[in-house]
Amino acid sequence: MPLPPAPTRKGDRVRSDAASTRSRRRPRDEGPPAPTADALAADAPIAAAPLEADTVAPPTAPVPPVSAPSTQPPAATTSRSTARVRPARAARSQGGPRRLFVLDTNVLMHDPTCLFRFEEHDIYLPMIVLEELDNNKKGMSEVARNARQASRTLDALAATARGDIRAGVALTALGHREATGTLFFQTESFAQALPDGIAHGKADNQILVVVQALRQRHPDRDVVLVSKDINMRIKARALGLAAEDYENDKTLDDVELLYTGMLALPTDFWGRQGKSVESWQQGGHTFYRISGAIVEQLLLNQFVYYEAAGEPSLYARVVELRGKTAVLRTLKDYTHLKNAVWGVTARNREQNFALNLLMDPDIDFVTLAGTAGTGKTLMALAAGLTQVLDERRYSEIIMTRATVSVGEDIGFLPGTEEEKMGPWMGALDDNLEFLAQGARNNAGEWGRAATNDLIRSRIKIKSMNFMRGRTFLNKYVIIDEAQNLTPKQMKTLITRAGPGTKLVCMGNLAQIDTPYLTEGSSGLTYVVDRFKGWPHGGHVTLARGERSRLADFASEVL
Repeated sequence: MPLPPAPTRKGDRVRSDAASTRSRRRPRDEGPPAPTADALAADAPIAAAPLEADTVAPPTAPVPPVSAPSTQPPAATTSRSTARVRPARAARSQGGPRRLFVLDTNVLMHDPTCLFRFEEHDIYLPMIVLEELDNNKKGMSEVARNARQASRTLDALAATARGDIRAGVALTALGHREATGTLFFQTESFAQALPDGIAHGKADNQILVVVQALRQRHPDRDVVLVSKDINMRIKARALGLAAEDYENDKTLDDVELLYTGMLALPTDFWGRQGKSVESWQQGGHTFYRISGAIVEQLLLNQFVYYEAAGEPSLYARVVELRGKTAVLRTLKDYTHLKNAVWGVTARNREQNFALNLLMDPDIDFVTLAGTAGTGKTLMALAAGLTQVLDERRYSEIIMTRATVSVGEDIGFLPGTEEEKMGPWMGALDDNLEFLAQGARNNAGEWGRAATNDLIRSRIKIKSMNFMRGRTFLNKYVIIDEAQNLTPKQMKTLITRAGPGTKLVCMGNLAQIDTPYLTEGSSGLTYVVDRFKGWPHGGHVTLARGERSRLADFASEVL
């Protein structure tokens, strides 16, 4: 498909922070103007429309077929910005041409809405990508569903061109105002230009042929391959082609910036507060109303602590933020044996924070992140058994996890749904064995068996594959190994919660086994970032392992 040459007139200045703006922001009410029909004509120079954030161009009519453009670069072009930007948020440099992104199939199957995440830049789809989408559309897997959704979106866009898509399709046709670029389909074949020895029939190599041909045909434009396949990007760079990862789904660039759920108060905290602090007692808790610059750093349900030699410690939770003041409420001390939860006591500060969230009936959503051995599953189960069997707050415990193998798959598993999930729930069995130790010491064989049967009767093991359409009423739901879930899968599970349900997500971001998923794009990272500051949600990052000295040493040196 022939593409238009680069614009020959500088556009208005773009804001300097356009390239760093987060891709997950909500679409603006008004965006830059959509490309006009005249701008797509190949025989005339393209005038870059001013990028004003407060104006929107009216929808354009379908563009007629165009002839092949000249391969000579325009007489007057401006230099492009050399700063590396995300493909999904790449901003047009000052006066430079719009970039052309060639999408690999795995990008569409990873994020079906990726077509509308490239702002004013153009997108090109090789014909082999459409064939691969067609080959992967069957089945009930997440990949198959995404392939079908991407195909439906492409069909809707193609329909807006009234049968003629050779000149491209405006991405604004479906109402996505931020996507002001044009979608181009491959409508012609390209000659093989790859080195000898590379298989011509392989899909990846066919895409590389298209990228190389487009770069030769349009030397004045940045032609970039976007792929989630690492080897695909390496091959492209080995051939001298520009290739980038699709990073629009990344919540954070650096996982070290992830919200931890806690904040250490400065050593001069009480000195700065002086006489302005107010305190009172209510319901067994002490409340402090504070003010000052520290309030700007606080979020609802965030834990704060003050530890200084020779001074009493303070462990509290932010329960109110109003203007320039905040109210802190002291915590229940779960490190003391009298406050044990199903025989479990907190062994460190972070575990105490986590148990305060797990046992609070006003908190509907809890996320726990931490390395192996920090006690995530044990505390979640202990809090669940206490609130199900003792306090009767919830009717039962539902536990599920992502069934992603660390090694090779052992094949199909026999039995019912719970029996199939049994091998994946080894952590559940280990922790239940530990929690039942107290009853075993004080009861005989019949008593131990009755306790185990009672516990098992209130715990249901469910597969994530059958969660869609369900609604959990008055349940205590535990999602283990949540780091292996995508943001879309996490949304599917969380929206199953009905009235009176508490949902706990746990995971270790250092142990991701799902392909194409990283610490920055994990569903656990996604929900931690989106739910921070919600009045009925809380998060704690557990740092210290309490499993054994062997496990702690292995986590540090291996």
